Amino acid sequence: MATRLEIPRHEVQRRLATDNPWWRAGQGIDAEEAAWPRRAYFPQFAQLTLDTSVRRAVVLIGPRRVGKTVMLKHLVALLLAEKVAGTQVLFLSLDTPLYSGRSLESLVQLFVDLQQHGAGRPLWVLFDEVQYLKDWEVHLKSLVDTYPHIRFVASGSAAAALRMKSRESGAGRFTEFILPPLTFAEYLRFAGQEDSLVVDLADTDGGAPRYHTPDIHGLNAEFVNYLNYGGFPEAVMNPVVRANPARFLRQDIVDKVLLKDLPSLYGIGDTQELNRFFNVLAFNTGNEIGLEDLSKHAGISKTKLSDYLEYLEAAFLIRRVHRIDDNALRMLRARTFKVYLTNPSIRAALFGMVMADDEAMGNLAETAVWSQWLHSAQVSRSLHYARWKAGRQDLEVDIVSLDPRTEKPRFAVEIKWSDRIPTALNELRGLHALASKNLLTRMPLVTTRTHTGKTTLDGIEIEFMPVALHCYTIARNLLRGG
Repeated sequence: MATRLEIPRHEVQRRLATDNPWWRAGQGIDAEEAAWPRRAYFPQFAQLTLDTSVRRAVVLIGPRRVGKTVMLKHLVALLLAEKVAGTQVLFLSLDTPLYSGRSLESLVQLFVDLQQHGAGRPLWVLFDEVQYLKDWEVHLKSLVDTYPHIRFVASGSAAAALRMKSRESGAGRFTEFILPPLTFAEYLRFAGQEDSLVVDLADTDGGAPRYHTPDIHGLNAEFVNYLNYGGFPEAVMNPVVRANPARFLRQDIVDKVLLKDLPSLYGIGDTQELNRFFNVLAFNTGNEIGLEDLSKHAGISKTKLSDYLEYLEAAFLIRRVHRIDDNALRMLRARTFKVYLTNPSIRAALFGMVMADDEAMGNLAETAVWSQWLHSAQVSRSLHYARWKAGRQDLEVDIVSLDPRTEKPRFAVEIKWSDRIPTALNELRGLHALASKNLLTRMPLVTTRTHTGKTTLDGIEIEFMPVALHCYTIARNLLRGG
């Protein structure tokens, strides 16, 4: 019997009907969400969720504001297009106050009763913002076991906590699907600029995927936009958010992750200190850091710093990149590493937008290149940076890919946001030394601002490509067919 303080059942049912307009004949998902371009990841996600041969829940994980909710709605639209009856699909956003205090099973049963579904009828249940339910992973695992005819999909933005609980409690019952921020190629498509700014040369000569821009200055303008807000679909699609990303995005993408998304699971008690530490990392994205020096500077123990780095990486906010030497050997006792934001737009959300000639552009361009590679876990694991002593000189190469079988370098990239390097080749001593010592499978690459071409430095042929086009090439090739 319901108490006077309990939200009446009919109020919950009315909200369910509001959130699921496709229960009414001829209705679909919200027109604005339907108009959004689909993420390049959507075909993979849809294929995974539509395959009901394995009894598992799909858990969609990713940082805040990268389009997880819209991807779930696009899944609903696909189901409707596949002639699944709208009344067989339930979408629940668990941050809705009317659902507070109710278990997942009670909500599922409410849906079944409301639509009068018979036992064993195939159904689809989508839980959005699942982290708002305490012990969600226990409840979801129970649902998977109890309702074999229902395909459960859950999403959430408390990425670090979700990932930990998914793996601890959902082993054998959950399949993770990670949705990263927008790539530069996706950004151009969302912004409606891809067709006018990039030409796929493979379409004309039948060769391997290669790309050209007829307007490098236009492409660079969009690249700066991408750095400022383009990692977030909402900012690209909504001019109000785009005009002031700090105002609309900072609280969701940073404050909630650092202050509310259960950092205590990683043994972190001082969330204010974690916040300050992240601000330092975000401002210095792309720089090499050492725990010892950082500990002295910040007044935080090395053990605490390690905990913070682990959490920030699990929350998809940063990525640590480890160092090798000129012989492609990993440091046995590496005291330093580089830290990159996984989404370069976070820096602008925290500290304000950058202009094309700002000092920060060099590190942000490097961060953008790294963020494209992070869309392939397999490839990104092979990437390092190289730094070593050559006499009195410190030599460095920004990106070196090691073959996972041989541990030998496959390719090397030096990232610049400048056209000066083609006339100052002496600054490529590190790249030349590494390429001279190792037989690379691909020509060494140096990115520029606008310059395209090739040169030979002491017998080593080097390619130049604008960094914006390089970012597009990485993203488009990794997600080719998406």
